[in-house]
Amino acid sequence: MAEDREGMVVYWRPGCPYCMKLRLRLRFSGLTYTEVNIWRNPDAAAFVRSVADGNETVPTVAVAGHALVNPSKREVVRAVTEHAPHLLPK
Repeated sequence: MAEDREGMVVYWRPGCPYCMKLRLRLRFSGLTYTEVNIWRNPDAAAFVRSVADGNETVPTVAVAGHALVNPSKREVVRAVTEHAPHLLPK
């Protein structure tokens, strides 16, 4: 999860329209990542609060240890290109 310094983690929660939108866009991106529901994982919720000013703002994406709060797909791809290019589709 947040400790994943090499990969990408998408933190989300059920019913969040922003999460649904980003997750759908990422599914078609070819990127390699893990999804974590913060309502089922207290450690994930704590990580999101730690990077989102105490709030459980989702989607939050961690790319090789770099957190993005409510990012666009473009911002995620830019972060992957910079911090974890090995996750890009081949």
